[in-house]
Amino acid sequence: MTKKRKSLEHNSECPLPKGVLIAIGGKENKGQAPDHDSNQINNENFIPLGILDCFKAELKKDNPLIAIIPTASSLPKESAQDYVQAFKKLGLNNVSVIDIRCREDATKAEYLQAVEQADGIMFTGGDQLRLTAILGGTEFLNILKYRYTYDTITIAGTSAGAMAMSTPMIYEGPTNGGGFLKGEVRITTGLEFLKDVAIDTHFIARGRMVRMTQAIATNPGCIGIGLEEDTGIIVRDGRNIEVIGSGLIVIVDGHLSTETNVHLVDTGAPVTMRNLLVHMLGAGDRYEINIADSYHK
Repeated sequence: MTKKRKSLEHNSECPLPKGVLIAIGGKENKGQAPDHDSNQINNENFIPLGILDCFKAELKKDNPLIAIIPTASSLPKESAQDYVQAFKKLGLNNVSVIDIRCREDATKAEYLQAVEQADGIMFTGGDQLRLTAILGGTEFLNILKYRYTYDTITIAGTSAGAMAMSTPMIYEGPTNGGGFLKGEVRITTGLEFLKDVAIDTHFIARGRMVRMTQAIATNPGCIGIGLEEDTGIIVRDGRNIEVIGSGLIVIVDGHLSTETNVHLVDTGAPVTMRNLLVHMLGAGDRYEINIADSYHK
């Protein structure tokens, strides 16, 4: 298998992935009553455990092995335990925790074996830069990417775990509104499960439309996907999106934009952009990412 993984790393024409991705906008319900300060409390689309139940449905086995990766969290034990308990409510008891806290941990034999065997992966929230800094370039990530390409594995991530799935990854910027000044939004390379896509989370609750627009102004060949809390997307074949959860997702497409000043103004000046294409989609809606240049059958 190692030889095949190496050939995948150096092959610019990747096949359509057989795995499924689930990117979640954060605060997905884990079986408790909705938060009083959330948009779920009066939302008729709200379903307890709704998104995690969608994750369960994708596993396709009677007793699937689920691996929780709390690397992004500053409280990894507590974060992992939240998901252990939530999965138990769904009758999923075959759960392990891959507690990688540094790059050396990503080389441990027991963790490499766990990622080889897992049917489903759950990346918790926290800090997406921790995920890329700790997992980037490791054998652990190579195995996971290989399995996503060639196996029917389901990989889910919430909040930071979702943001890290994309190629351009927002790792720093105003957390509640703002982001219109050049230099406020910082971007690096994510874990690259999704090609030519940038993901942002808590999107409506924290007013992140403007910071996503700056991200797309600097990467107009990508589309931006803003995920609201308790809302997510299921991605099949690396391109076919289905919306799940109680809220909305926002698609920000800059392919047909006609003008931006991001390359002309100094750091600290407002960034402008004309003729963005924007979609707002809810549960059950579908969208196809244009990835003709990224994947090949």
